[in-house]
Amino acid sequence: MTRCVVVGAGAREHAIAHALRDVFDVVVTPGNAGIAAHGIACSEEKPEQLQPDLVVIGPEAPLVNGLADSLRARGIPVVGPGSQGARLEGSKAYLKEFLQAAEVPTAAYGIFTDLDEAGRYLADSRPPFVVKTDGLAAGKGVLVTTSLDEARADVAAKLSGDAFGEAGTTVVIEEGLEGVECSLLALCDGEKVVPLVAAQDFKRVGDGGTGPNTGGMGAYAPMDLPAGFVDDIVERFFNPTVTELRRRGIDFRGVLYAGLMLTERGPYLLEYNVRFGDPETEVLAPLYGPGLGELLLGCAHGALGPAPAITNAAVTVVLASSGYPGGSRSGDLIEGLGPDGQLIEPHEGVTVFHAGTRRRADGRFETNGGRVVAVTGTAPTVAQARERAYRAAALVTFEGRVWRRDIAASTTQGGS
Repeated sequence: MTRCVVVGAGAREHAIAHALRDVFDVVVTPGNAGIAAHGIACSEEKPEQLQPDLVVIGPEAPLVNGLADSLRARGIPVVGPGSQGARLEGSKAYLKEFLQAAEVPTAAYGIFTDLDEAGRYLADSRPPFVVKTDGLAAGKGVLVTTSLDEARADVAAKLSGDAFGEAGTTVVIEEGLEGVECSLLALCDGEKVVPLVAAQDFKRVGDGGTGPNTGGMGAYAPMDLPAGFVDDIVERFFNPTVTELRRRGIDFRGVLYAGLMLTERGPYLLEYNVRFGDPETEVLAPLYGPGLGELLLGCAHGALGPAPAITNAAVTVVLASSGYPGGSRSGDLIEGLGPDGQLIEPHEGVTVFHAGTRRRADGRFETNGGRVVAVTGTAPTVAQARERAYRAAALVTFEGRVWRRDIAASTTQGGS
């Protein structure tokens, strides 16, 4: 049986491993206690030590740091770009310049290392103001605000290094776009692009898109989009991106995750991620199930085939630790989970994917900071999947639990 090593320790990696477990011999490194409890092998060894036939790299930092390059140098097939391709996510400034060269629609922008120059640019801009950390910031490096004073303070904190260290000492200030957000993930084998169904994630911590940005508080898929929309995005966004990558000598084999804003003027690219999104993976992986395996093999070997048809819908609700996304707390007992890390009483179409959990000496689970679990419901419709996800999420409780009650409440509104 093909051995697939999944690199990472969160709910995204749990969801990928769960989808592949019936068709591959799956090992997650390092994984977490909830993944292991679910009957999926976890290991502290490096991926190359686990004799993989395929490696799927989950987080962005190892990609930016060149893990895919080192594995490919050993002859190991990998889903994930090398460090040059990973710059699309690793540097917001590089991305904007890349998009301009590729003629991909994106918001107007300025790149700054000087506080005074950034301040003048803000003063000449119209709200909402969008300030982005150049480097990796775990999904928390973006401020969207209508307050000029708040934008100036954010720029100052980033450029000084106080907010995100070296990752923030260059900032990108963008034109604020308004509309409906959409996440479209596609697999790329170096030449071809195969899109998955569109998902929508919910970034802000509070209901109605209030409060600070987070790594993601929930998602649903598929989005109800106009006929031909996905084909248009492939033609106008993904294909020019792959052409530009090849022009720069970059053989990109991995995930291109397009964060889009659907405005009255048409779609614009907000960002590219170069790996599976989190929590988008927690809705997409259950929908594709074992069929995801063939796609990943084709991606790594430069031989992508078509994506299988999707017949169900999925909704994910994230439960986070007290204080999230600030200084979140650890060590709170989680009620409602059994020894296998799933619901004590199983619910049809529901899976609990573990992110920030750990086992106590008595075998029960406790919080380990940040996002704790992602509860996913699948069903024939989004409404039915949502009902399943929320009914199950209500049973998983811990002190100070942070969660949104409006994930997929309206599939016609933005997912902020």
